[in-house]
Amino acid sequence: MEEGSPGISSVKSHSSNVTARKNSFDMKAGVFLCGVAGAAAIAGFSTTLAAAKNSDSAHFAKGVAGGAAEMQEAGTALALRALRRGTLYAVGGCGILFWAVWKLSGASTMLEFREKVGSCLPRIPKNDPPRGRTEFENLTDLLKYLGEGGHGVKHSPEDK
Repeated sequence: MEEGSPGISSVKSHSSNVTARKNSFDMKAGVFLCGVAGAAAIAGFSTTLAAAKNSDSAHFAKGVAGGAAEMQEAGTALALRALRRGTLYAVGGCGILFWAVWKLSGASTMLEFREKVGSCLPRIPKNDPPRGRTEFENLTDLLKYLGEGGHGVKHSPEDK
């Protein structure tokens, strides 16, 4: 092999670099999505607690303090237990559903699964070159275009 020409080892190292970058991106994307989901869960839970406190603050205070004899469980403990149970049901149910779809497809890799699902779903036609308008001045212009069935003619400002 000549010196300076790309050899098998350089192709392998390039391939491993691409794989490492893809894995790094996938990891960052997963962490981002988990962070967004966690922030949304915390925001939803705290909003619900605030709404409960605003709607009936006397009972809410009794539930937080846990001093009322008629209340067997503090309100926050009950809410946390409900949140845990709801999270378990949601994650478990979706996980079982996704696992069942994966197993029913008969795929063993993600690429195989993508190809099998892609063959079952309808093809989305390419819009190259675009057959309709793709640029709109504002939302009103877009809505007028859609109201005309997508066959509207672009009016110049001088026509108005």
